[in-house]
Amino acid sequence: MSDRREFLKDLGGAAAGIVFAGCGWVDAARAALQSAGAGQRREVIVAGRRVKTVDLHCHCHIPAVLDLVKDHPMGQQIRTQLNGPVGKGINITNVQDRLRVMDEQGVDVQAVSINPFWYSAERDLASQIVKFQNEKLAELSAAHPDRFVGMATVALQYPDLAAEQLEEARKKYGMRSSLVMGTVDGAELSDPKFHPFWAKAEELGTLIFIHPQSFPEGQRRFQGNGNLGNTIGNPLETTVALTHLIEEGTLDRFPGLKICGAHGGGFLPANIGRTDRCMDVFPDNCKPVKKLPSEYLKQLYYDTIVFSAEGLRHLVAQVGARQVVLGTDFPYPWNPHPVDHVFSVPGMSDADRRAILGETAARLLGIGS
Repeated sequence: MSDRREFLKDLGGAAAGIVFAGCGWVDAARAALQSAGAGQRREVIVAGRRVKTVDLHCHCHIPAVLDLVKDHPMGQQIRTQLNGPVGKGINITNVQDRLRVMDEQGVDVQAVSINPFWYSAERDLASQIVKFQNEKLAELSAAHPDRFVGMATVALQYPDLAAEQLEEARKKYGMRSSLVMGTVDGAELSDPKFHPFWAKAEELGTLIFIHPQSFPEGQRRFQGNGNLGNTIGNPLETTVALTHLIEEGTLDRFPGLKICGAHGGGFLPANIGRTDRCMDVFPDNCKPVKKLPSEYLKQLYYDTIVFSAEGLRHLVAQVGARQVVLGTDFPYPWNPHPVDHVFSVPGMSDADRRAILGETAARLLGIGS
C-alpha cells in the first residue's frame, strides 16, 4: 500500500477536470431537497447513534478525456453528452455545489463512478483512458478523503487487461470497487472469457458494481412514450446480467465475489420465485445449479433505488438488510431523499437501518468510521 500513500501524497489536493454528470442536475436535486434544510449538513442519527452514510451509486464525467478520444467516434458521443443537459454537471472546481447537495441529503460519502463509454476502444487507447480516469478519480478522493471514494474504471473488453487495471487501482490508488456494464459488446459477464477478471476481483476483494446502459435488444419495442429504454431497459439489463452469473455457474466458480446490482438488482429479487420454479416446470431448459437460484441472492448486494417504502421492504425481505446499500444515482434525481426513503420502511430494526445507510457500504469500500 506504500504506492498508494506515495501517490496520494503527490497529488497535493489537485482534482481539476472532473464534471459530475446527470439528468436534472444539481439545481433540480437541490430544489427537491429544500425541505431537508438547504445549506445545512444533515447528520443522520439512528437510535441516538450517528451513522456515516455512504451513497454507492453516483456518477461523474471527466471532460479532459476528450483529448484522448477527439479523433474517435467516442469523442462525438461525449461531446454531445457534455453539450446537452449532462454538461450542467459540476466541475471539480465547483465541487462545493455537490457537497452542499450531499449535506442536504444527509450523505456523508459518495462512491463516484463513470459509466463506460470506452468498451469500443482498441487496447492501447482503452489503457490510456482508464489510466487517466483512475488518476483523476484518485485525485478527487485525495482532495476530499472524508467525502468521496472513486470506483475504478477498467477496459473489460480486454479481460486480462481489466484484471491488471483492477489490481493497479487497488494497490496504487486504494480503490476497492469498480463499475462495469451489464454486457460487453454483446457478451454476457458470465462468458468464460471474463473469468480472469472475476478471479482477480475475488482475489482482491474488490466490489464490482454492475450498472446498465439500456437493453439494446429491446430498442424496437421500447419506442414511443415512457422512455422505456431507461425505465424498463435499464433494470432488465441488470436482471439478465445477474441471472446469467447465477445460472451459468459464475457465482459457484468464484464464491467470494462481491457484486452489487444497480437499481435494486433490477427485476431479479421480485421474480426469483419463477426462476426457482423453472427447474421443476422446464427441467431440460433450467438445469440445476449448486443451489436454488434464490439462495444466491444473499451473495449479492443491491442499492436502494426502488422508489417506494414497500419496494424497499420487499427487497430487504428477499435478500436481507445487510445486502442492501444506499444509492441515489446522483445527480439523476431518481432518489433525492435517500435517507428518508430508508426511514420510511415500517418495522425495520435500527441495526438494519444502520447497515443500509452506510455500515455495509463502508465495509465493502474500506471507509473508516
